[in-house]
Amino acid sequence: MNNLDPSKRFTPDAVKAATTDGKADRSTRLNSIAQEVATQYRRDTMSPVMVSGVLRIVEFSLLLGSGMLFYLYNVGFLAHLGWQYPLIILLASISAVLIFEIMDGYQLQSLLRPGATIARIVVSWFATFALMAVVAFFMKVSADFSRLLFAEWFAVGLVLVVTLRLVMARFIRRWARNGRMERRAVIVGGGKAAETLIRSIEQQPFNDIRICGIFDDRDDRRSPPIVAGYPKLGTVSELLEFARIARIDMLIVSLPLTAETRVLQLLKKLWVLPVDIRLSAHSNQLQFRPRSYSYIGSVPMLDIFDKPINDWDSVAKRTFDIVFSLIGIVVFSPVMIATAIAIKLDSKGPVLFKQKRHGFNNEVIEVYKFRSMYAEQADPTARKAVTKNDPRVTRVGRFIRKTSIDELPQFFNALFGSLSLVGPRPHAVAAQSHNLLYNEVVDGYFARHKVKPGVTGWAQINGWRGEMDTDEKIRKRTEFDLYYIENWSLWIDVKILFLTPIRLLDTENAY
Repeated sequence: MNNLDPSKRFTPDAVKAATTDGKADRSTRLNSIAQEVATQYRRDTMSPVMVSGVLRIVEFSLLLGSGMLFYLYNVGFLAHLGWQYPLIILLASISAVLIFEIMDGYQLQSLLRPGATIARIVVSWFATFALMAVVAFFMKVSADFSRLLFAEWFAVGLVLVVTLRLVMARFIRRWARNGRMERRAVIVGGGKAAETLIRSIEQQPFNDIRICGIFDDRDDRRSPPIVAGYPKLGTVSELLEFARIARIDMLIVSLPLTAETRVLQLLKKLWVLPVDIRLSAHSNQLQFRPRSYSYIGSVPMLDIFDKPINDWDSVAKRTFDIVFSLIGIVVFSPVMIATAIAIKLDSKGPVLFKQKRHGFNNEVIEVYKFRSMYAEQADPTARKAVTKNDPRVTRVGRFIRKTSIDELPQFFNALFGSLSLVGPRPHAVAAQSHNLLYNEVVDGYFARHKVKPGVTGWAQINGWRGEMDTDEKIRKRTEFDLYYIENWSLWIDVKILFLTPIRLLDTENAY
């Protein structure tokens, strides 16, 4: 699983030629091989954490469902101990999943080798029934319940779980072979240290890491173009562009902790990416407490940065976006219809205005707004910011911009997934302050794009909305956006969403 497809292997001469070809315009494009590899990994993968999480839910549902069917068949609905049976079946199903978890039944190696873990599954299921028997004995109620029902449930439940594990093992192996389920990693830093690290990772049984390539600022004399069969795809600066094309999960920095200055320089460049960043500790002399490390198999890593809003958090946030976007569309539909009519009556041109803005991972997205400017004077690039009494803004436009009604179509962006309801506000791709792009004003500005941008955000409810006409305003907005990313929770999203209408009453900075 952790090797590139053999057809994608590259010779040192080919890598050198491609790298040389790319030198003419390194700041804007990748060399041909890096572009090819990035395109190969453009498709999203399924997270092993998500797969094992879904399996927990499915197993719980199977056990609960089969138990309830035997209860209905043997006893009848509410015929005897009407609430006790369902409660016991529910608690037993929950207990079984928890015991499977304690027995490492949801680890990747267990899912890939169900035959070797069947004994643990049997022991776990037996322990669940033993626990029920002990509780019933001490409560002196065992004689009240049907032994036949629980015997049938034990046998059928065990068959269902074992069968599911065998089927899932086949699917997981297939997903691993075709790249659908894996964690994609890039090695930062080449040479002997990177080779040792790669060999160590490759030797780990049942790991889900696929190494996509190596990036290093050093020349070929100090960092060979091929290390352990993997190509050096470019410099660390080019890695930023690579990670915006390929769906990368992890960056592993293969440098000793003693190279403190160089490590800090790399992290300063890389922290803006929405990926896990790990510092390889397999060859470091310094020893930390075991809980300081995470592991790929038995290879220790120091956790530097974690991808924000990942796995089940992303599912919860996406569910939140869909539910509240639909509510918002329904509640504000009369306002949106009235606004569309007013725009049409006030000036010629389309009702909606589409603007290209920076989205998640610095990708360019199209954001919808109600048109607030005269069509012939509209500025899709936002190169010239709207100012107070701007002559380009229509009469209706002034009102809808003051009240933020012009932003209501972005509920559809959130529903379809290009925006989130809450997050850093997306800025236009050419937005400037004093003829400088925002990322030239604020160091680390693109770290705002580690999460999906939002219709509203933490900066907006704290007063940083409207015209960004000074460098200080851009810095403060970025500061609040980064605070939101580092401290995200669903509660914060709910708080921001419900405070937004109140904060919109302050229209001082909205033109």
